[in-house]
Amino acid sequence: MNKTLETSAATVQNFGPLKNHCAHLNAFHTYADAPGERVVEANHYCGHLNDEVRQCLLYDSPNPGARLIGIEYMISARLFETLDPEEQKLWHTHVFEVKSGMLIMPKPSAIPDSAWEVAENKEMEQVATLYGKVFHTWQVDRGDKLPLGEAKLMTSFTKEGQFPNFEKTMDDRDERFGADWRRKREVRSYIDEPKLNPNADITWNKKK
Repeated sequence: MNKTLETSAATVQNFGPLKNHCAHLNAFHTYADAPGERVVEANHYCGHLNDEVRQCLLYDSPNPGARLIGIEYMISARLFETLDPEEQKLWHTHVFEVKSGMLIMPKPSAIPDSAWEVAENKEMEQVATLYGKVFHTWQVDRGDKLPLGEAKLMTSFTKEGQFPNFEKTMDDRDERFGADWRRKREVRSYIDEPKLNPNADITWNKKK
């Protein structure tokens, strides 16, 4: 689509499905078939389908021209328990992402830090209870110039030691976003850790 048509379409077409995307989250995924060996940063742009289902578009950066690299669905624990055991194995938890400070909501520059921290913590309280299923369609970490091959099931991290160079990676990310994962880890310590179904996080649980 050329720029003239692109601009014209944006002014007259209805982009309804995108209008409920209300949260930008940043975190890291790893390939379910190579856990801890390949790590990919993902910017999630998420909307609520309803009270129990969220759907997110994943990009390799928050900048114009970013590549769409995957999708993630997040569901409530109640819905997760309705899935059959084999389906449950495709899903992961978010507790470590939240409690470690890995998962952030990048702050708009116009909002005071204190106000954003309160809003972010409320969001983290909810995300910690959700299960996610994520597929990456573009393997940008290996330098692919196009989305080649089949979609790859990804997963998250569940404890320290699984993520190589965790502190340096977080520090580098935080420098770009003006964030502080150590501060987030500290202020999120009050968030309860829900009881998790062992069929989730199967990539890591089968290693035990």
